[in-house]
Amino acid sequence: MNGAAKRIQDEDQGSGISPLFNQSLAKAFGILEAFSLDRRSMNLPELAAITGLTKSAVQRLTFTLESLGYLRKDPISKRYSVTPRTLELGMRYTTTSSLIEIASPYLLDLNIKCGETVNLSEPDGLNMIFVSSYPGRRQISVQLPVGSRFPIYCTAAGRAFLSGSTGEMVDAVMGASQIRSYTPNTILDSAEIVRMIEDARTAGFAFANSEFYRGDINIAAPVMGSDGRAIAAVGASVPVTRWTFESACADIAPQVTEAAQTISSLFAPRRPA
Repeated sequence: MNGAAKRIQDEDQGSGISPLFNQSLAKAFGILEAFSLDRRSMNLPELAAITGLTKSAVQRLTFTLESLGYLRKDPISKRYSVTPRTLELGMRYTTTSSLIEIASPYLLDLNIKCGETVNLSEPDGLNMIFVSSYPGRRQISVQLPVGSRFPIYCTAAGRAFLSGSTGEMVDAVMGASQIRSYTPNTILDSAEIVRMIEDARTAGFAFANSEFYRGDINIAAPVMGSDGRAIAAVGASVPVTRWTFESACADIAPQVTEAAQTISSLFAPRRPA
């Protein structure tokens, strides 16, 4: 069940969602959210199974989304897929976000200095989402596009974000996360992850050594908002073919931390003259 479908289920079960919550709109987003790398096209029964909606509801919603240009229907297979118009939804965020606008020159500068892939990510529930990315000059093993999401608990950006958050936030995220292994290096001990987050508070940066993707070393530092709590994370991704974990922490971490601190300073409340 995808995110929108879960919210619909919560509403049906009376879990406290506001009466202003529009189920029809949520169901439409549930259809769009159902598509993924593993589900590039689906027919009505498949969409109904993924979203938890009835086939008749799915039929109405897909017809509407097709009419609006967000879905296309193959005339032979009768399978639906998303259209390029869906990109507009994400692009509206990247072009209107003040955080991205403020951070962009510093991310580019970091990218030029270190020569490796640099990302800005923001939290969304139990995940972090890439909202801006500058690829490295040399070939890398992992390149995730803007819009990619990944778990907070096993990534440097997620741990960096939590290092700038309250203890209550750390407990909430760790308590709700489904800890599982993505690679042989993924740390599965919640207590150890919490210790790493606490260490990141002291060091100013967090790390993940091939925990989400094999051969990918991540270094990240939190971007702090005007209230002194993390709102995002600046990260750098380097391959083990060019870097050791120790050299990444020694050379990349100070640059990432400096960029994150500079961006954070632009959100700090101004003192009256």
